[in-house]
Amino acid sequence: MTTTFPELLGADETTATAGEILGRCRELVRPALADTVGRLHPWVAEMAAYSFGWCDVGGTPAEGAGGKGVRQALAVLCAEAAGASGEAAVAGAVAVELVHTFSLLHDDIMDGDQTRRTRPTVWKAYGTGPAVLAGDALFALAVEALAGVDGAGAAVAVRQLSAALGDLVRGQADDLLFESRPWTGPEAVGPEEYRTMAEHKTGALLGCAAALGAALAGAPEPTVAALDRAGRHMGVAFQVVDDLLGIWGDPAVTGKPVHRDLRQRKKTFPVLAALSARGPGAPAAERLATLLEESPAPEPPERESPKSESPKSESPKSESLESESPDDATTRRAATLIEQAGGRSAALEEADRHIAAVETCLESLPLAPRASAELRTLLGFLVRRDI
Repeated sequence: MTTTFPELLGADETTATAGEILGRCRELVRPALADTVGRLHPWVAEMAAYSFGWCDVGGTPAEGAGGKGVRQALAVLCAEAAGASGEAAVAGAVAVELVHTFSLLHDDIMDGDQTRRTRPTVWKAYGTGPAVLAGDALFALAVEALAGVDGAGAAVAVRQLSAALGDLVRGQADDLLFESRPWTGPEAVGPEEYRTMAEHKTGALLGCAAALGAALAGAPEPTVAALDRAGRHMGVAFQVVDDLLGIWGDPAVTGKPVHRDLRQRKKTFPVLAALSARGPGAPAAERLATLLEESPAPEPPERESPKSESPKSESPKSESLESESPDDATTRRAATLIEQAGGRSAALEEADRHIAAVETCLESLPLAPRASAELRTLLGFLVRRDI
């Protein structure tokens, strides 16, 4: 199913595409990012380079396995939107990209995810301990990158990043605790709790990226704060869309097995909204609750030591079940009930609300027209996916 979200105003046929924008920003930031990573211990630097998609295990250069660089692009674009050169935001862009990658390394360990971007995750390729160490090193580098900014802006930037990190940790802690809470009853997770978690876990760093770019460009505090809010709203919208993709996304587009989040019994927004349904959706909500409560919880992920051979020679196994099983029927039934209870439509409406909030924030600011248009193109790219 393809869903059309409200258009973010400001982009037209003369605006660069999201891919072009991301590529330009990566090209601007990459030299400083590579230089910063290169200051690490050689083994840790290799793991960091592997996590960025720059090399394979052993250090052989690689192409095409890296991330899109959304957060570093937000920093660059917000500096330009504030009237400065994108170069003013490079230190902030490096810092948020390092923090994002550090969080992914640790998330993969906590979730037991064995693949990322079609390759073994760092913990799977190098071991759990080394992956933790690499993540810690990236976090330290992020602070160092901002501390090196000239003038009084360094202290402000470090405080901005520290606040975002605190929120990110709170969001991750809540997300982990959600796993052990019941599906129904007074201790169940509600949609409002989920919004708070998503803002902290996903929105905080997007907001930080936008705010750092503006702050390092010398923008006034109200502009910095408004861009922080815009990024946080976009983070919630992005997370909700990701939840939709985790249930109904096309594996050819997402790279993840269909119904993956349901198989893992994740408490995502569509599920929580469905369980809280009243009125016409209530019967389906009750059946969904019964189905989820009676279904066995997934086995905890195994965390093995890396094989002696290079992971390149292995064919990573899908995290989904290999063949049809009772669980396949359960997840299909759950997806149907979520939709019948209104969880899918509620999630789309939730994403729409946060996208509208982003536009409200941007419209309130005196931003440079071209950079503002590119910023909207990038923000739209984050949520316009086939769901």
